[in-house]
Amino acid sequence: MSAPGTLKEVYLDEMQDLWSANDQMVRAVQQLSGQVSDPKLKRMLEQSVGGIRKHTDVLKSLIQANGGETRPEHCKGMEGLVAEALKHGIKEASPDGRLRDVAIIAQYQRMSHYGLAGFGSAAAYAKALGRTDDASKLKQAVDEIYKGDAAASQLAEAVERAAA
Repeated sequence: MSAPGTLKEVYLDEMQDLWSANDQMVRAVQQLSGQVSDPKLKRMLEQSVGGIRKHTDVLKSLIQANGGETRPEHCKGMEGLVAEALKHGIKEASPDGRLRDVAIIAQYQRMSHYGLAGFGSAAAYAKALGRTDDASKLKQAVDEIYKGDAAASQLAEAVERAAA
């Protein structure tokens, strides 16, 4: 895509970037969930995959409804976060399951926070464009991501206490 010339183009580009980010995060979370030792963490990661896919479906429908190309725009930011997540959660992970779980939670939250920033921006653009239904759907995704982040934080505290 060439440089956006309108807020609508910025909005569509943001959603296409988020689509790619979500696709990459799903693959990473699936790989990371296979490495965890805590059953609650494993369940949370597996459930998050469904939430991420749901959010991707929202993005696809909004892109289409706004006349954009229904294709992802490769997200280099998430590419870097995924590389770090796989490095710390798999490739160079601690053999101690509790320590590995702590690292995986941190990496999961980094990827989630990237998504929060993108979905929050997209919701703001939708609102500025007068697309209140779009903004509502994107804000709902933000709220759901925050809930997942809070659950990850609670798990992190329990796992960290066990690892200490």
